[in-house]
Amino acid sequence: MSTQRLRNEDYRDYSSTDVSPEESPSEGLNNFSSSGSYQRFGESNGTTWFQTLIHLLKSNIGTGLLGLPLAVRNAGILMGPLSLLVIGLVAVHCMGILVKCAHHFCHRLNKPFVDYGDTVMYGLEASPISWLRNNARWGRHTVDFFLIVTQLGFCCVYFVFLADNFKQVIEAANGTTTNCHNNETVILTPTMDSRLYMLAFLPFLVLLVFVRNLRALSIFSLLANITMVVSLVMIYQFIVQDIPDPSLLPLVASWQTYPLFFGTAVFAFEGIGMVLPLENKMKDPRKFSFILYGGMAIITVLYISLGSLGYLQFGAKIQGSITLNLPNCWYVGEDGTLGAPGFSKN
Repeated sequence: MSTQRLRNEDYRDYSSTDVSPEESPSEGLNNFSSSGSYQRFGESNGTTWFQTLIHLLKSNIGTGLLGLPLAVRNAGILMGPLSLLVIGLVAVHCMGILVKCAHHFCHRLNKPFVDYGDTVMYGLEASPISWLRNNARWGRHTVDFFLIVTQLGFCCVYFVFLADNFKQVIEAANGTTTNCHNNETVILTPTMDSRLYMLAFLPFLVLLVFVRNLRALSIFSLLANITMVVSLVMIYQFIVQDIPDPSLLPLVASWQTYPLFFGTAVFAFEGIGMVLPLENKMKDPRKFSFILYGGMAIITVLYISLGSLGYLQFGAKIQGSITLNLPNCWYVGEDGTLGAPGFSKN
């Protein structure tokens, strides 16, 4: 068994691929990323770098993005963007470490790939603490449990978001106007309950879950990203106009509301569970580092810009989702219908 194999050897040997007794674990990981270190080759029918980038963007950009303006309000117009930048740097750094550790154990155990839980288990087995080595399998179980819980929670949020947005737009359809400076709906047309919308979407989402091939799913991610980009262009086009004086906003908010910001920001950077599956299914995994750092840079800039501009535009009136602050004019109000599948499909 691979578990026994790790325990029969000196744990210090697992800090790098070619580490000497005098080298530290951190030095070993640095050596691992050198040009002569281990490189994993993917399958011939794996995903291309573009398909992987599409999946990476979709797995990170979701409904949390729309709540970032309120999160910035809870942190302050200065503290909020700076905190988002720090959280983004920490997130991408940890993603990079996760990929390096997975490569390391693939090499040591002669495996084609390892998942998130296996990487944690093998890492604990290489620990100098005997208790962690003896209970390493519980590390894998713990990670798998929290991955299931978090992904289930994310999917529930997206499901509710999708249904509520369609319900809201359909009810407000008769009240839309060409006046984009008025955020009031004239006539509401009552429709069915949101739970009935969920039931209507359920068969299509269940069928989508059965598609396990990332190459086949790339078309759905691409379509979702296109609708999301169009929606974001509409949002940016509205929030950059006539921005009020930013000096009226607090640079740093109360420490009592900062945990609310932190929770929303962590929820927004939700894609670490997809890092290894995406890298494992690449046709050329050697390009994944470029995709990871480039994609996360795009995501972090998007988060900071939308969060800051949304708060600057609406100030203390910003709501839980920035779409609730948009007027019901025909081209901005329909942004909810257009963008809901893009923000929800993950």
